[in-house]
Amino acid sequence: MPSDQATEKSNLLLKLGATVERVPPAPVVDPMHFVNRARTLAAQHECDSDRPGCGFFADQFEIEANWRAHYEGTGPEIYQQCGGSLDAFVAGAGTGGTISGVALYLRPRLPNVKIVLADPQGSGLFNRIKHGVMFDLKEREGTRRRQQVDTIVEGIGMNRVTANLEAGREFIDDAVKVTDDQALAMARWLVEKDGIFVGSSSAVNCVAAVQLAKQLGPGNRIVTVLCDSGARHLSKFWSRAGNIGDKTNTKLDDVISGAGQT
Repeated sequence: MPSDQATEKSNLLLKLGATVERVPPAPVVDPMHFVNRARTLAAQHECDSDRPGCGFFADQFEIEANWRAHYEGTGPEIYQQCGGSLDAFVAGAGTGGTISGVALYLRPRLPNVKIVLADPQGSGLFNRIKHGVMFDLKEREGTRRRQQVDTIVEGIGMNRVTANLEAGREFIDDAVKVTDDQALAMARWLVEKDGIFVGSSSAVNCVAAVQLAKQLGPGNRIVTVLCDSGARHLSKFWSRAGNIGDKTNTKLDDVISGAGQT
C-alpha cells in the first residue's frame, strides 16, 4: 500500500498475519505504484514453488466483480430500504465500483434519480464528469506536492478512469468538489451532532450530499454511504481534525464553507 496512508490500515493487516510492503506514492504507470507492485508480487508468489499457497492479485480497480457486488448488493439494499423512492445517490470513487454498481441498478428502476460523484480536492474526476477532461488545479505544473491526488482524504479520488468507474460512468449526472477543510469540518460536525465517527471518504460523501440537498431543496430524499470508520484514520485525517472537546455550536453552513474546521 502507499506509504502515505494512515498507519492503522497496515498495522491491522500486520496483526492479522499479513506481510505489508509500504511503497512511495507513484503514478500508475510506474512499476512501483502499489497496484503494479501487488500484481508483480502475486506473480512471483505463484511462480515460486518454495512458497506455500498461491499468488492471487485481486485487481480491485479493474475487476468486474467489484461493481457487480454493488449492483447485486448495495443497490438493491438502498432501493428496498427507501421503498423504491429516492431522488439522488451520492458517492465518491476509489475504484469506482460503488457508484457504478449502484447507478446501474437504480437508473433502470428510477429513471429520474440523480447520480452524483463526490470528489476530494486534487482528484481529476470532478472535471472528467463535469467537462470531460481529467484535470485538477492542484495538479497543474509547479503546484503539485505529491505524486498522486493532493489531499488528506484517503480511499477516494484519482486521476484516471478505471474499468469499474467506466462501467457506470454514463449514468453519473453531476459531480461535487469537496475541499480538505470541508471534509475535516464535516467529520467533526458528525461527531458533535450525531455521535458518528467517520473517516475521510465518508466525510467527503456527506459534504457532497449536503451541498446537493441545498441545491435540490426540501422534500428530496438523498442517499449516501458511510464507507469508512474514523478508527482507520486516527494518525492522519483525525490527527489534523483534532479533538472535539466540548464544542456544541458548529453550524452546518460553516461546515460547508470550511469555516467549521478549527
